[in-house]
Amino acid sequence: MQTNCHLSVLVHEQAKKYGEKVVLTYRDFGSKEWKSISWNTFSHIVKQVSNALLNVGVGVQENIGVFSQNAVQYMFTDFGAFGVRAVTVPFYATSSEEQIRFMISDAEVRLLFVGEQEQYDKAHRVFPQCPTLERIIIYDRGVTIHPNDANAIYFDDFLKLGENFPRQTEVEKRYADASFDDICNILYTSGTTGDSKGVILSYSQYYAAFEANHRSVPVGEDDVVMNFLPYTHVFERGWAILCLTEGAHLVINTYPKEIQETMRQIHPTCMSSVPRFWEKVYVGVKAKIDDASGVKRALFKKALSVGRRHNIEYLSHGKRPPIHLQLEYAFYNKAVFSLIRKQLGLENAHFFPTAGATVSPEVEEFIHSIGINMMVGYGLTESLATVSNDHLGEPYTIGSVGRPIFSVQVKIGENEEILLKGPTITRGYYKREALTKASFDEEGFFRTGDAGYMSNGELFLKERIKDLFKTSNGKYIAPQLIESKLLVDKFVEQIAVIADQRKFVSALIVPNFAMLEEYAADNGIKAGSNEELCKHPRIIKMMQERMDTLQQGLASYERIKKFVLLPNMFSMEKGELTNTLKIRRNVLVKNYAAEIDEMYKE
Repeated sequence: MQTNCHLSVLVHEQAKKYGEKVVLTYRDFGSKEWKSISWNTFSHIVKQVSNALLNVGVGVQENIGVFSQNAVQYMFTDFGAFGVRAVTVPFYATSSEEQIRFMISDAEVRLLFVGEQEQYDKAHRVFPQCPTLERIIIYDRGVTIHPNDANAIYFDDFLKLGENFPRQTEVEKRYADASFDDICNILYTSGTTGDSKGVILSYSQYYAAFEANHRSVPVGEDDVVMNFLPYTHVFERGWAILCLTEGAHLVINTYPKEIQETMRQIHPTCMSSVPRFWEKVYVGVKAKIDDASGVKRALFKKALSVGRRHNIEYLSHGKRPPIHLQLEYAFYNKAVFSLIRKQLGLENAHFFPTAGATVSPEVEEFIHSIGINMMVGYGLTESLATVSNDHLGEPYTIGSVGRPIFSVQVKIGENEEILLKGPTITRGYYKREALTKASFDEEGFFRTGDAGYMSNGELFLKERIKDLFKTSNGKYIAPQLIESKLLVDKFVEQIAVIADQRKFVSALIVPNFAMLEEYAADNGIKAGSNEELCKHPRIIKMMQERMDTLQQGLASYERIKKFVLLPNMFSMEKGELTNTLKIRRNVLVKNYAAEIDEMYKE
């Protein structure tokens, strides 16, 4: 049974209901030991944070910054702030000094909570440039505070300001005064164009989102939910809090690179993720199939064929598989698929929401075929995550992004743009009145900038309207569609399609160098560096052949005619990626101008 109430009191209401039941499992910074706390302890610490915030003078609807990776302290801070009607402004842990300086100044942040040494050092360096910033509160006790920094304290010491709840009467007054019209968060988007804008999220949006998702997302109090994406990301933020309203057990994964190991330790039932996670699972499993002996490879292929027929051809269409297929699937599920899921740590898999980018149909089919319920969806920061999603146990179409959730109206406008209206949609952008006005049509529908269409109640995406390229021959190209087809190749780590105002499509490709080195060794190719691998004629020929195979389903004008292999990853440091790892094409075009020009030489 969901508890959907104002977020200022959610944790305390759930503590009354669940008491000593475990709610959060986490590891301290740098530790390998898992710890857990109950709902009662969660509630107690949140009250301490609320009291401490009042003791340092936090006002109603004051903006508080959080610059950290996922951590248990992050949860305490968020809900402690909600309890005193403060607004939390999350920053990605990978944000640059320039980005955090802008956000601190724009939101007039006075208190900034930081995670580890990297975040503290950046915050300390920008402190003199941020007139409103008064205090830095550090989650990781292992951080070394600068000798001349009188403005930083550790979170443990900050908590002591709320010991024994000295301001609890005032805290409870703020509970009573809390309004659903209050701002809950301001989430700054680091767009692919480089413009950063603060999306306003209110408590009423959260309330409506939880009500709507409760009807279509079957997470419950028996689920063990891995928090993998950053809490700064609206998808993880909305999902994690939804899980708390349902009484689920959250596992906080602080270091994303450790996710595979963490999954094998924890065995989660649910986890939200982006398509790239499942692409890597697909590539990894396919590589093992390719490397298996002839008999094992044949067994895998037969299993996948049966899994596809059972789960895609029948179940996805709402049809009951014939008894012989059910028996075949039961055999292969136990003999093959269960072993794959065990290796991933997903023996107890329930369902896995996936959104944030285009999901390759090939990957989606594969994940469903091996018995993992991938729940594909679509949403934006401005819609508080979910606009639409697949519904577990109901028919779905590979390639769609599911059915619109309760209370969200979807309209297809000019240029096939997806327009949205409903109680989960933002009221606008912080201090950006002109932009806010331009983002809604005359009927109050929000302009998403995404093109799509509805078919049989499901939403299908076509492309990001602003990302559409027009070649010099007048043909329109959707780069993300092409990229999604090629990212399923085990030799491709990153790719950026180039086509705008060019006479043909080309691409910048960063190979998976571990795979490439293995291929080189197996084929007697000698190369002493990434640069040499990228320039070796036999490597280029092999990659060309793979590109040709993967692009067979594309129109001739959509196919990549030339590509260049790059020896270094696209990076946030060079401005080539956003904090959510989306590519900034304009930056890539500038950074690799010479390589691109070379591809278009006559």
